[in-house]
Parts: sequence; structure tokens; C-alpha cells
Amino acid sequence: MPITSITRTAEDAIHFPAGSVIFKAGERADEMFYVVEGEVEIQLQGKVLDTLEQAEIFGEMALIDDSPRLAMAVAKTDCLLAAIGQEQFKRLVANNPQFALEVMGVMAQRLRQ
Repeated sequence: MPITSITRTAEDAIHFPAGSVIFKAGERADEMFYVVEGEVEIQLQGKVLDTLEQAEIFGEMALIDDSPRLAMAVAKTDCLLAAIGQEQFKRLVANNPQFALEVMGVMAQRLRQ
């Protein structure tokens, strides 16, 4: 589910080569990610749960509830990802209600899956 209320550019992004691990299950979370370019796989115990593309987010659940990551994120292709830290996330939610609704929509969709 694309997030349309924010935009990030390559200048904001971190490059992850194809095959690189973005984060592992069990790690502490201090940021979520927005896909500027490329594809990211969310994996659990070697199984692909989801493939995310441009304008999608991931890693938000652990950031919101301050819990360890539940799954692993791997760059399926070369990726440019914008990291959104906890303070920036709080500002986006406070200043942009549409962003908050979109994040809730993403979380609801993932829970239904």
C-alpha cells in the first residue's frame, strides 16, 4: 500500500545493494523505512511474507510499540531507502493526519494478511 502523503528523494536515501540485510528479526528498532526505489522482501524464518515497492513503508510496527523486529527485511533489488527515526515519525503523525491514517491502513492490511 503506497504512502502518498510523504515524499522522499534519492538525496534522503540510503543505498542497499541487492541481497543485503536491512534488519534482522529480534533487533531493536529505532527507525522505519520508506522505499524510494527498488524492492524489499519481508521474510520470516526463510519464507517471504511480502515484497514492498516504491512508496511503501516497513518496520513501522516495532517503531510504534518499541518492540524488537518480528521479521527480517532484505533488499530484493538494489534499493534506495529513506530511514524515518522515531522523532521524525512523531512529527509526521502530529503534523500530517493523512500520514497517520495511511500508516494505520498499512498496519490493518498486514494484520488481515
